[in-house]
Amino acid sequence: MFQIEPIGYVRNTRSQLLDDDWDRVPARIELVESLPPEALEGLEEFSHAEIIYQFHRVADSAIERGARHPRGNPHWPRVGIFAQRAKDRPNRIGATIVEIKRRQGRVLEVAGLDAIDGTPVLDIKPVMAEFLPRTPVRQPDWSHELMQNYWNASGGS
Repeated sequence: MFQIEPIGYVRNTRSQLLDDDWDRVPARIELVESLPPEALEGLEEFSHAEIIYQFHRVADSAIERGARHPRGNPHWPRVGIFAQRAKDRPNRIGATIVEIKRRQGRVLEVAGLDAIDGTPVLDIKPVMAEFLPRTPVRQPDWSHELMQNYWNASGGS
């Protein structure tokens, strides 16, 4: 066992655990008081950052350790929890690449963060082209269908 302390918290208007329409949700990350503003210095020179956070509202009883149909949809194949990006993961860790809008002191304003208000942020890393995939990304058809309205601000399920 090891312990990780949040470095900040997500602040936005979404409190419900919904799957779609994340482009409708502007967000900011506020660093904890123990971290100085200098911890974010220079991050605004990058266009994107990877945010690692904890799905803090997932109940122990909801944790999946095996396989299931993504979003409970029987039309999609049963796949292991590590073959999907669901919140009900054993360690409840999420990661998303966001667009950096601006930094002001200990606050980072971002777009495209799929985390609800109050979510503990575990780490922030700048996105560098050299860390992106160097070969084409491949994924199954069902995952494209699942993601159809995830970021879509004009529709949703």
